[in-house]
Order: sequence, then C-alpha cells, then structure tokens
Amino acid sequence: MNNWKTIDFVEKTELTNGLKIVTERVESVKSVAVGIWVKTGSRDEPDEKAGITHFLEHMLFKGTKKRSAYDIALSMESVGGYMNAFTSNEYTCYYTRSLDSELNQALDVLTDMVKNSEFPEPEIEKEKKVVVEEMKMYRDSPEDYLFEEFSGKIFSGHPLGRPIIGYEKTVNAFTRNDLFEYVENRYQPWNILVSVAGNVRHDQVVELVEQYLGDSRSSKKLNIDQEMTSYNPHKEVITKPIEQTHMIIGRRGLNFDHEDKYILLLANTVLGGGMSSRLHQNVREKYGYCYSIGTFNQSYIDSGLFGVYIGTDKNYVEHVRELIAGEFDTLYREPVPDKELEEAKSQLKGKLLLSQESMSNRMTRLAKSELYFNRFVTLDELVENIDGVIKEDIQRFSGDFFDKQNYSETLLLPET
Repeated sequence: MNNWKTIDFVEKTELTNGLKIVTERVESVKSVAVGIWVKTGSRDEPDEKAGITHFLEHMLFKGTKKRSAYDIALSMESVGGYMNAFTSNEYTCYYTRSLDSELNQALDVLTDMVKNSEFPEPEIEKEKKVVVEEMKMYRDSPEDYLFEEFSGKIFSGHPLGRPIIGYEKTVNAFTRNDLFEYVENRYQPWNILVSVAGNVRHDQVVELVEQYLGDSRSSKKLNIDQEMTSYNPHKEVITKPIEQTHMIIGRRGLNFDHEDKYILLLANTVLGGGMSSRLHQNVREKYGYCYSIGTFNQSYIDSGLFGVYIGTDKNYVEHVRELIAGEFDTLYREPVPDKELEEAKSQLKGKLLLSQESMSNRMTRLAKSELYFNRFVTLDELVENIDGVIKEDIQRFSGDFFDKQNYSETLLLPET
C-alpha cells in the first residue's frame, strides 16, 4: 500500500491491487459524499455493444447476492441520504450523499453493487424497456436530439460520436453474459477510484474500502488505443414536429490537458457565460431573437467539443448566424476590454469557490483531478491559471479557434 498527502486535508492511497482512494476532509460539515468511479465509458464499447456501459449502470441497482433492488433503494433513503449514478463518454460513477455517520453504510452498499451484482434475467428484460423509454424521452427533447445529431457528425466514425445510451437494436441484444464479461474486463481494481469528501478521516475510508474491495484481484490491464478520426466541418438540416427552431454552431474543442484550455475557458465565459455574456446581451437583449442562448465547452482525454446553442424562430436563423459570427470575429479583431476580462475571471473564480460548499461537487472535482491528471489540482492552481490569462492570449487564440471555416452547424426545423 502506498500512502501520501498532496495538500492539507486531501489524501490519496493506492491499495496493493491497484485501486485508488482519494479523500478530502471537511470538518465543518456533518455530511459525506462517496463516489465509486470506474474509468470506463461509452467510448470504450465496441460498436455492437453500444450502450452497454449505461445499461450496466442501471443493472447494478437491480440486486446483489445479499440485497434486493428494493434493499438497495432503501439503503440510503432509510437514513436520510440518497444514491444515484451516471455514465459519461469516459467514466461511470455510483455515488451517495448522507450524514457522516453513514459512511460505512454508503461504502457497504456501493461496493456490494460493484462487486456482487447478479443481473437477474427478468430484470434485464424489464430494464431494456426502461432504457428504450429513456431513449424516446431524449428524442422528444429538441435540445437533446439536436445535441446528439450534432456530436454524432462532429465525431463521425468515432465512439465519441455515438449516443451514450446506445441504440434500441444494440440494447435489446444485450445478454446476461455480456454484462458479466464487461464487468470482468472493465470493473477491475486498476480501473476503479473511490472518492470521498466530507467529515471523514482518510484512514477510516481506506480501512473500509480495503475491507470491502481489498481482496479483489486485478486481471491484465486492457490497452485500448483509439485513433481520433479527422474532423470535417458540416452543415446539416433536420426536421421534427416542433414549434421552435433549434441550432448548434460548433466545432471540436480542446482536450483536458491542452495548454490553451484556460484561454478557451475565459473566451467561453465572455461569449456565453450567463446573462451578462456577449451573446445573451446581443442576440436576446438587444434584438429579442431568442429566449435561450449559451455556449458549451466539453473536454475529453484526446479532444473536446465547443459550440453555441440557440432556440429561435426559423425567420431569425440567418440574423442569428450573422450575430454569432460577428461575436467570433470581434474576439480576434479587438482585445477583450480589461474590465470585461476581470469580470469573466471573477465569475469563474466565484463559481469555483461556491461549488466548494457542496460535498458532492468536492467529491466529483477530487475524482476528476485524479482520473485526468493523476494528482489533485488545487483551487490555488486553478485561480492562478485563470488569473494568468491576458487579453492578448485570447486574441491570439481566437484568430484560429473562432475562424468560421472551422465551424459546423446542425439546424433543427419544425416540420412544415
């Protein structure tokens, strides 16, 4: 067992089987957030098994050797806590939030689900119906449907372009053996991280995790090399029986460790970071062309996704295009004024500090730091990097990044 401290109150331990544990002690609260993170997501699936990571996430709540699905649901609710899970392109997380006195209960049930789920055949068939209904729900949401279509084209030919939830055909074909095989290959100690934030002691967490998962032995690590496909800007028009027109203008973004990531973070804030942003003030407040407009900026291990989303009237689409292109042009034609840049920095730093009031947010930031950087990225470091960006950086960066030739567009129109 390797044990070391990165900063005060944040500690990390690696068990002999390769499983990592990171904790942050916050003595001023009476709660604890616990997450079991598996470094596997939808991009790790073969095409014929698209959606199995997400489906497996659902199935881990359907019973273990000693707990029924109802027992699992009751385990945290009966003590005033809650439990949930989510699947992303690159990881899966099972988490709880409860009083600190329930730490043992939280780790007991989460580790039981990860280690001892039985995947009963009747539950598999029922859950297939549930997931198909979830797909229909997303398809009924214009924004979700549009984003799925857009990202599918941006990452065409790559697993990042597939919907995390998979397809009806692939989900309906899953077998019980498929689930056990996926767990065997991916839910290994070397691929698991336990992240805990709240009023806890690190040694207490390590002792409990070792008790529940210390005897798990890692099999050979899988080496999955995925070559990133080339990006070709596209324009696509799709229709749906809806009232409003929805549009995304975007491109591939920056990976998690890109040297310009803080520059993009600030440029993104200036453009679409809330009601004071340029796009909101110009497109909505000045012209009244929309109710909702904003930017998104997602990073992956080896790429990213950046764009502008807007819901508008079909008669305004051309005007909105011109306004968005104009804001892109302005970023590299004119330096961001000092006052506006300082306000954007304050906005980002304020959000970081406010997020510290949530143990769930602390637990998540702790985990993502470890998953992507193999260390804890402190708030001081984040603030220093944000403050280090100058207006000349944004202007230099914008000349290439916001070149309209690099941008794609997906337009969702009402059926006529």
